[in-house]
Amino acid sequence: MDSSLTAKVLTQAMPYIQKYAGETIVVKYGGNAMLNEDLKAAVMSDIVLMQLVGVNVVLVHGGGPEISSMLKRVGIESKFINGMRVTDKETMDIVQQVLAGKVNKSLTQHLNHAGGKAIGLCGLDSNMLMAEKMVTGDDLGYVGEITEVNSEVINDAISDGYVPIIATVAGDYKGNVYNINADIAAAHIASKIGAKKLILMTDIRGLLQDKDDEDSLISVVNVSEVSQLKREGIISGGMIPKIDCCVEAVRQGVSRAHIIDGRIEHSILIELFSDEGIGTMFY
Repeated sequence: MDSSLTAKVLTQAMPYIQKYAGETIVVKYGGNAMLNEDLKAAVMSDIVLMQLVGVNVVLVHGGGPEISSMLKRVGIESKFINGMRVTDKETMDIVQQVLAGKVNKSLTQHLNHAGGKAIGLCGLDSNMLMAEKMVTGDDLGYVGEITEVNSEVINDAISDGYVPIIATVAGDYKGNVYNINADIAAAHIASKIGAKKLILMTDIRGLLQDKDDEDSLISVVNVSEVSQLKREGIISGGMIPKIDCCVEAVRQGVSRAHIIDGRIEHSILIELFSDEGIGTMFY
C-alpha cells in the first residue's frame, strides 16, 4: 500500500474511531471465520485493534462443527430438526465440554497471543445466562431459551480492560444446563449491556434480494420493513432467525445490528471504520 493510500484509509477511519471509542460492540463469531486459520487470525487482529483504539468488544461464539466432530468421535449421531441440534443429556455433556472448554479457551488463547486481553466465560459463570427448556412441536431436549441475562460479570470484565469471550451454554434454577443458539444469545447480551452495535458474522454477504445472486445485496433495512420482506420471500429459510435476532436487538435499544460476511478478511474493521461498510445493516 503506498503512503497516500495509507493516509486516506487512516483519515477515513478516524471519525469512526472517534465515534465508537468508549462504546461496546457485541460480535457473534461463527461460520467459516471460525474454521479457517487465516480468517481466524484476521478476526483476532481486528479485535485487538478495536481494543487499542478504545472500543469495548464482547465476543459471543458457538461451535457447531467442533461439537459434531466430537460427537462423531465418541459414536453419537448428530441430529437436527429445523436447523436446531437435538440435545439429549449425553449430547449436552459433550456440548458443554466442547463449547465452554475446548473452543472457548482456544479462542481466548488466540486473542491473547494476538496481543489482546481476553477472558473466557460461559453462560454458567455468575449465572450470566439463565434459561428454560425451549418448547416446540418437537422435543429438542436440552435446548434452551434465555429468560435472564445477568450482565455484571460482563461489565466487570469490560471495566477491567478484558474482551469477554462467551460460550453459549446456560443454566436454570434446578441445575439443568442448556444449549443456546449463539445468535440469540448475542442479541440478548447486546440488548442487556447497552451495546452500540450487534454484528453477526455469517458465510454469506448479507440479506440478498435474490438468494442465488450475491450481487443483489440489500445494504440497509429498517426493522419495520422485515415483515414485508418475509411475505415477499426475500427473507426466508435460515436467514429468518438471524434477522429476527437483529430486529429484536434494535427494538431493545441496540443502535444498529449487522449481518456481515465473515469469509472476507477484516470484515469487522471494514464495517466499523470505513465509509462503504459491508453486509446488511438493520436499524
